[in-house]
Amino acid sequence: MGVTAFFYILLFLWVHDAAAIIGFTRSDFAQDFVFGAGTSAYQYEGAVAEDGRSPSFWDTFTHAGKMPDKSTGDIAADGYHKYKEDMKLISKTGLEAYRFSISWSRLIPNGRGAVNPKGLKYYNNIINELVKHGIQIHITLHHIDLPQILEDEYGGWLSPRIIEDFTAYAGVCFREFGDRVKYWTTVNEPNIGAIAAYGSGQLPPGRCSDPFGITKCTAGNSSIEPYIAVHTTLLAHTSVVKLYREKYKAEQKGVVGINIYSYWSYPFTNSTVDLEASQRSKDFMFGWILEPLVSGDYPEVMKKNVGSRLPSFTKIQSGLIKNSFDFIGINHYFSVYVNDRPIERGARDFNGDMSVYYRVSRTDPPAGQGAPTNVPSDPKGLQLVLEYLKETYGNPPVYVHENGVGSPNDSLNDTDRVVYLSSYMGSTLDAIRNGVNVRGYFAWAFMDLFELLAGYQSKYGLYHIDFDDMRRPRQARLSARWYSGFLKKNGSSLLVSRTHEDLTLNTVS
Repeated sequence: MGVTAFFYILLFLWVHDAAAIIGFTRSDFAQDFVFGAGTSAYQYEGAVAEDGRSPSFWDTFTHAGKMPDKSTGDIAADGYHKYKEDMKLISKTGLEAYRFSISWSRLIPNGRGAVNPKGLKYYNNIINELVKHGIQIHITLHHIDLPQILEDEYGGWLSPRIIEDFTAYAGVCFREFGDRVKYWTTVNEPNIGAIAAYGSGQLPPGRCSDPFGITKCTAGNSSIEPYIAVHTTLLAHTSVVKLYREKYKAEQKGVVGINIYSYWSYPFTNSTVDLEASQRSKDFMFGWILEPLVSGDYPEVMKKNVGSRLPSFTKIQSGLIKNSFDFIGINHYFSVYVNDRPIERGARDFNGDMSVYYRVSRTDPPAGQGAPTNVPSDPKGLQLVLEYLKETYGNPPVYVHENGVGSPNDSLNDTDRVVYLSSYMGSTLDAIRNGVNVRGYFAWAFMDLFELLAGYQSKYGLYHIDFDDMRRPRQARLSARWYSGFLKKNGSSLLVSRTHEDLTLNTVS
């Protein structure tokens, strides 16, 4: 037998054995289900002061030294200059879809009014490259990336004035890109984004108040402003959806949704109070955004507990916001335990004011409670989130917009990431088999980026970037090769074997 023939027989056995071991192949998912990966503008592009881009509130935040590693996104992955290389890499990897965001500051530097021709050209170039390579395009209009000029003028998402400006910005995107883009997300993570930006102060504009600020804030009110920001965001989202449906949908035939951050909440114990706290966590995490979109109003438990600090919708607003979505995107990384113990005075918790109503822990519960161990990596939690969305909100179309694991390790041999991604993809398939209307799965991230909470301290990329090298070279990690093999060969290019509770990777040499 010739060497070449032997190689192909080995490759055939390799791929099919791997598929059997991990329990699924690409063909187990529907043909129109999409697998992809994602980035976002500030985390990827760099070139923050080039070609007419104005500062976003990220530039202000990072240049004030607010990141844990004192880093900035001034260069980031240098995607502004390397996008052609990256679009080819997306195609070479075999991705079926790519999710990215538009920098409002690059497209419309003054926040409203004139469009920046160089910014417009940049995004048209990216879109055209993706179309050329047959990649489905998913665009997020606002990935926690606001023009600083609007923050200065009226306080950004704390002011209803942003509704008109955001709608006009979205209209420019629909007009200029909608002939090629069919999947639009208005806002990324308004739930956790509002908490981190206006509750704990960890994201721009970095507003908070004691005892909830994790960073040092000079202004803000953690018990009021997160609720105002989300309320304004929901009204802006509704306005954008209305615009698209009335002016663009008939011709462009696209869909518009919103994205939320998610984690699954296990009760810390089986006590009644912890079970109730776990449900409150879900109502505050999911219901805060989704209940208005489905029923036209906030969850009853939020209205009861938050009281007058929670803004209310007028009857007209309620009617407009109800059913103002075509899909829901979720970002999911881990599960948590929740108990009823209120936050101690002076303690600091990422969930800010919401810690008054439930407390989140990422540590194991008391022995014998029946919840799984090692919850921060809990594939079953993603399945439970997806099934909860089906049961609670009428089984809307769902995209897993972000799922991944970060590491301070720069290693190319990221076996832990392959294990993580394959297990969460498997839990997504389990949810689909249980009737959940999941339409796609996107790994976070396509390459190492400026991470919004960790700067360059944590690496999430399928592709490694050397941030000490001004050329920002890309290098495939094991996870990129595995994902590529899964998509291209209807299986996997790596054997993933399960021994008791351990997952290990074995390469074929």
